[in-house]
Amino acid sequence: CDAGLTCVYFNEWYSQCQKVSTSSSSPPFSTSQPPPASTCVCSPVSTTSTTTSSTRIPSSTSTANGFVKVDGQKFKVDGVTFNAVGTNAYWLAQLGSSSLIQSAFSEIASSGATVVRTWGFNDVTSPSGTYYQLWSGSTPTINYGADGLQKFDQVVAAAKAAGIRLVVPFTGNWGDYGGMDRYITQILGGGQAHSNFYTNSAIKTAYKNYVKAFVGRYVNEPTIMSWQLANEPRCNGCSTSIITNWATEMSAYVKSLDPNHLVSLGDEGFFNQPGNPSYPYQGGEGVDFAANMGISTLDYGTFHMYITPWGISDAQSWGVQWINDHASVQKSSNKPVIIEEYGLTSSDRNSVYQAWWNAVLSSGLAGDQYWQAATTASGSGYNDGYGISPSDSLFPAVKAHSAAMKARS
Repeated sequence: CDAGLTCVYFNEWYSQCQKVSTSSSSPPFSTSQPPPASTCVCSPVSTTSTTTSSTRIPSSTSTANGFVKVDGQKFKVDGVTFNAVGTNAYWLAQLGSSSLIQSAFSEIASSGATVVRTWGFNDVTSPSGTYYQLWSGSTPTINYGADGLQKFDQVVAAAKAAGIRLVVPFTGNWGDYGGMDRYITQILGGGQAHSNFYTNSAIKTAYKNYVKAFVGRYVNEPTIMSWQLANEPRCNGCSTSIITNWATEMSAYVKSLDPNHLVSLGDEGFFNQPGNPSYPYQGGEGVDFAANMGISTLDYGTFHMYITPWGISDAQSWGVQWINDHASVQKSSNKPVIIEEYGLTSSDRNSVYQAWWNAVLSSGLAGDQYWQAATTASGSGYNDGYGISPSDSLFPAVKAHSAAMKARS
């Protein structure tokens, strides 16, 4: 990290360069695990810019021309099938320069990726790295400056130059980069139920205000494939209607602002089958994948897969079934579905991934995005053990899978 910033470990997926008070012995969000030995390489551009210009970036006529649309179970661009295959690189805007961002996209593009998912949020209470919303009490201020949305402009420009589309979530379920709990804590105070994010009117208004500022900047930019309501929304122990109702309201709101882009939920694809012996099928996290696929203003479905954290013992066969079950909902709802996060760190990863990829292809699933990209530009600080770099033994297979996906008509 740059001077004045510390690499803060949040969980097995995320680390982040942040300002940490020397009088505090703990990071700003709780964690039950120690930080990894590696260090972050994220760095701020400037923490003094408070420019309030909301100028949209101009659309151009380079690689990404038409907008991605849906046609039944397929994605299309200008009437031609678009196969969504790629990865996640949530950290792109945290890199210290446009050249590093361009370098990261170059390495990702070498895998054959057509889509990258990256965070469109970072809510802070003091300037730190690249951030988009600065909270003072219950009042958030959008950062349009060089260390704010202007930095995301660089991400969009680099993606466009690399011929890659972006999926952009507006917030996240977890404490990393602020997320939903930042809204709850700043507006309602500490110790409040997570469900408030989906139901409290003041919180929903603040979220909509942020979405309006972000979406309005890129409404004419086809490099954006999809806006995403949140990363992994959950409401543990809640009725699934809470998230379904929230997704219905918010997806309609995004569509009212921007008819050009697709909208997705960003959920893990949990089913709602109480009594099922397998945790991701039980509905305990307040998500009903099948019900959410019925929301008319959500253009496609998403699901994730993390075998070890979910307590699954048979990675290969369980994963294949998980993919096939979501492909079945794709068919019944006649909407595309993407497995947009999946990861494994065990020694049999290469053979298991191949089985999962075969299932994606044979089931007709609309796309897949592995978690996550590892690049020279991002270094070791963001690699949580799931990262796949061009030097990884799995990378040639990633390239072959991308080619097979893009060969589908």
